[in-house]
Order: sequence, then structure tokens, then C-alpha cells
Amino acid sequence: GAGNAVFHPADYAVLSGSIPQERLGRAFAFHLFSGHLGFALAPPIVAVLALTMGWRFAVLAVGLLGLPVVIAIALQSSILSDQSAGQADRKAPRSIRHSAIFTRPMLLFFAFFTFGAMAQAGIQSWLITVLQTVNGISLEMASAGLTAFVGGTLSGVLVGGWLSDHSGERHLLIAGILITVSASLIFAVGAFSMPTTIILSFLALAGVSFGASRVSRDLIVKNAAPRGQIGSVFGFVSAGLPLGQALTPVPFGFLIDRGHAEYVLVTVAGILMLSILCGGGARVARETGPPEN
Repeated sequence: GAGNAVFHPADYAVLSGSIPQERLGRAFAFHLFSGHLGFALAPPIVAVLALTMGWRFAVLAVGLLGLPVVIAIALQSSILSDQSAGQADRKAPRSIRHSAIFTRPMLLFFAFFTFGAMAQAGIQSWLITVLQTVNGISLEMASAGLTAFVGGTLSGVLVGGWLSDHSGERHLLIAGILITVSASLIFAVGAFSMPTTIILSFLALAGVSFGASRVSRDLIVKNAAPRGQIGSVFGFVSAGLPLGQALTPVPFGFLIDRGHAEYVLVTVAGILMLSILCGGGARVARETGPPEN
């Protein structure tokens, strides 16, 4: 956790400083895709290592994976650049520079990230249970539905990178459209009775739309960050991700225990729409606020 607190803000700062603007969307997308792919591959790989060579070797192997990464970064450090900061930014008092993340736009971006993570956690934690309880489909098909959503999210990230690089500066519009599509499809699955094949198709498309929106979301925040403070801003707003992931599983589980599983996906859709309002509000607050020095 302490390492990720440094790594996650630093990676976006380095990407922003090292990649040309016209390819930054695809760079962010590949970065996100690689992370999700690692999360997906880790459980089966560690399970195989533990079964064949013991859990101690499995833990040791996972820990040692960090060494070749460090070596690769050291050997390729010449092509990695940090974000650039102007002379005035470097001379500004630290308290002034750090206070920029507690402005109204950044607080709204924090909520933007938090609501998105709440919705994703709600789906990944309870989708199988909801599909069995509300839609009456089998455990196997419900599991396939979750796989469809997660797989769609993974592939959608790459689509989002291409869209971001070809959308000019209309990142908020692209993110808003994609999140709305995802929320509408999730709402339809939770609110209406439909064949299993349609449910799986809707969940896959919802995942693609949700995943594609994440690249535009990150670029919105990157463009809104004060010069030289991309790392600080991403460190702050990204803290909304684990917060959101921790908030929703228990309340949704409470709903299910009380016999109201049909409200879970409907609520998820509503949370996604709230995230759009926060993103749009942050953009408006930034554009109408006092000009930066």
C-alpha cells in the first residue's frame, strides 16, 4: 500500500512527461490494460505455483518479480521524463502547491473516481448473486455474465485509448456518453426480464463502455491538474478508488439479505450517473474559477 501510494501518482506523471500528446490516450490505455491483465493472471499463476512448488515459493516468486521491473526502469531511464514544471511552480511554497488539490474541482474529481469505483465494486461483488436471484439464471450463466462484464471492461480500455486520441479535447463528452451507455445497459439488466443471451450481451457491452470511459476520465484529470502537479492530483483523486471499492459491498449485501436484490443493479446505474455529474461539475468549477497564475 505504501509503495502503491508513490507508484500510482508517479506513473501518470512520468507517462504525461514521456509520451507525445497525440499518443497519450493509447499510452494511458495500455497502462491500464496491463494492470488489469496482471490482476487477472495473478490468481491462477500463484495457485499453480503454490500447488506445484509450495506456498513459500509462490510468495517468494511474487516478491522477486519487482526486481526485474526495477532493473528495466533503471536501464530505460533515459527515455523516461518527469512532468515539466515552470520556474514559478518550482519556487512556489509547498503549502500553496499542495493546497491546489483541495480546490472544489479536485474534490469533485475525487468524488468522480469514488462513485465509479463504488459502481464497479457493486457489480463485481454481487452480480452473480443478483443474476441468480432476480433474473433466475443458473450459477454457470451468472458467472459467465460477470466474466462478460470484466472481459468487456478489459477490452474497452484499449478502445477508450483510441477514442481519446481521436476526440480532440472532448474527453468529458466521450466519458459522459460511455458512462451513460454503461449505466443504461446495467439498469436494463436489473429492471427488465430478458433472455440469458441478451443479459450476457448487455453486460459485455456495459463493460466495454465502462472500460473505455476510464481513459477519458484519466485524461480529464490530467488536463485539469495545475502545471507540475499531476502526481499530487492523481495521488489525491485516485484515493477515491479504494474508498469506493470499500463502501458498496456491505450496503448491497444488506439489500440482498433483506430480499431486495432487484435494487442492486438499479442503484449501480444511478451511482454511475452521479459520477458523470461530479465530473461535469468539476469541469465547470475549473472553467469558472479564478485563473491560474
